[in-house]
Amino acid sequence: MTRLNAHRDRPWAWQAFALPDADVRLAQVFDAVDAARWFARLHAEIPWQRHRLKLFGREIDAPRWSCWMGDAGAFYTYSGTRFAPQTWTPAAAALRESLAAHCDARCNSVLANLYRDGRDSMGWHSDDEPELGAEPIIWSFSFGGVRRFRLRHRRDPHLRLELDLPSGSLLGMAGATQRHYRHDLPKTARAVAARINLTFRAIAAVS
Repeated sequence: MTRLNAHRDRPWAWQAFALPDADVRLAQVFDAVDAARWFARLHAEIPWQRHRLKLFGREIDAPRWSCWMGDAGAFYTYSGTRFAPQTWTPAAAALRESLAAHCDARCNSVLANLYRDGRDSMGWHSDDEPELGAEPIIWSFSFGGVRRFRLRHRRDPHLRLELDLPSGSLLGMAGATQRHYRHDLPKTARAVAARINLTFRAIAAVS
C-alpha cells in the first residue's frame, strides 16, 4: 500500500487485514452526514448508463448502472467491452484530489457503479486487466447502503475475507491482491438503500 500522507487535514486511519498474498485495508474517511452529501452529489452528477457486457459469447445488461471516467486516452476493457472515458464530474475529481493528498495516489480513471437495491450486484472477478499493470492499487469508496464485499483466494477457498462496507469508507487493495484473489458484491434479499461505489485506479498503458 502506498504511504499515507498526513500533510493535509488529518491522516486516514487504516485497518489492515491479515490475508496471505494480499494487501487489503479499510478506512472510515467520512462521517454519516458527509457521506450522505457525497452520495447525493455523485448520484446527481454522474451520467449513469446500463453497460452491455459479454458473457459466455452473448451480450447481457450489467446488473447495475455504471460510468467510466478518466483522463484523455484512459481506455479500459472489461468483460469483452472497451470503454472510452467520460469527462470527470466535479465530485469525482474532488475525491481523486483527496486520494492524491492523503495517499499519494496518482489515479487517472475511476469506475463508478450504482447499485439501486439488493438485486443489483457484481460477480466474481479480479481487477487484473493488462492496462492496470502487474500489481495495481485499487481505491474503492462506498457511499449509501451498506453491502457485503467478499474476497476469495483463487487456489485456496479457505482463504477469504467478508466485509460490510460502511457509507463513507475507503477500501484499498494493493500488491499481489488482484493476482491471487477474486472479489464480488453479491445480491441480497434484505432491504438495502442504494449504494454508489467508486473504484479509482491508474491505467498503466493508455492508447
